[in-house]
Amino acid sequence: MPAAAGFVFCKRFACPLFSNLEINTRKEPFPWGDHRRFHSYGQWFKKTFGGRLQKISVEAGFSCPNRDGSKGRGGCTFCNNEAFHPSYCSSVKTIRQQIAEGIEFHRKRYRRAKGYLVYFQSYSNTYKPVDELERLYREALSVEGVKGIVIGTRPDTINEDILALLADLQQKHFVMIEYGVESIYDQTLQRVNRGHTYAEAVAAIEATARAGLPCGAHFILGLPGESMEMLRQYPDHIAKLPLTTVKFHQLQLFRNTVMAREFQQRPEDFHLFSLGEYVDLLVFIIERLPGSLVIERMAGEVPPRFLVSPLWSMLRYDEVMRLIELELEKRDTWQGKFAGGF
Repeated sequence: MPAAAGFVFCKRFACPLFSNLEINTRKEPFPWGDHRRFHSYGQWFKKTFGGRLQKISVEAGFSCPNRDGSKGRGGCTFCNNEAFHPSYCSSVKTIRQQIAEGIEFHRKRYRRAKGYLVYFQSYSNTYKPVDELERLYREALSVEGVKGIVIGTRPDTINEDILALLADLQQKHFVMIEYGVESIYDQTLQRVNRGHTYAEAVAAIEATARAGLPCGAHFILGLPGESMEMLRQYPDHIAKLPLTTVKFHQLQLFRNTVMAREFQQRPEDFHLFSLGEYVDLLVFIIERLPGSLVIERMAGEVPPRFLVSPLWSMLRYDEVMRLIELELEKRDTWQGKFAGGF
């Protein structure tokens, strides 16, 4: 399917011609409890909390080992954290202040939220001494309406002391770790200056599961050097991990990054997906992931001003999600169809 097939393009973003089509559902629910053809984050939240919880991002002044010199300088070649920052996030503000502003920001948009999860998002949010981590996490958990925390971090900035702290906090609150894994291939991780191996990611995920903590992982699909055949190996590797959730993003080239400069100099090293190619890949992956695994995201979305990526990346996330679900319906397929059980 060509990148623009089935679309007309508005001045600011693409508008599907079929936006009014309904996604048909089968009569019997899938094993995860609803009629959507994948195990959605929303359904998991409904089962876990009885309704929607809204994430509130905060920036707590963390760095990364590949930024501060302990493993490298410059950070990941694809990274521009400003692209993901809500306007209220700033490390010059206290955690409590950012949460208050975030609640006000989201209250106008998500009135059905039953509470909030504080998302420590920017950089590596376990990369401080454990006593300082405890202070930051407890400050977030002390705010009225906050039901728990989600901690985004790298697999090489976790240890048994931090896991013990998080397991203790989990006695009264929801606590979850999300690891930036990004690739299953060490040559890719080295190329993008990650500073850790895939084996380290596997070890961190397994240690987190042993500690009894829910765990998520993030992968970027389409990093330079990875062929379509290599990408088709992802679901087999992911299915072996003791994960609770998984996120997928298509490669997006952000302005003012090392990777954007590499793309300008050697565009032949990159394969940026057409919309049709990406939908096909996601369907392939979904079919091969176990139904017990919650799919939190299937694509990335940032403000267009940050992007050097193709035009389809300017679609809103819910539009891309709709296309993926329509394709699942068209093929009469679902998550775990080829995974050998729930």
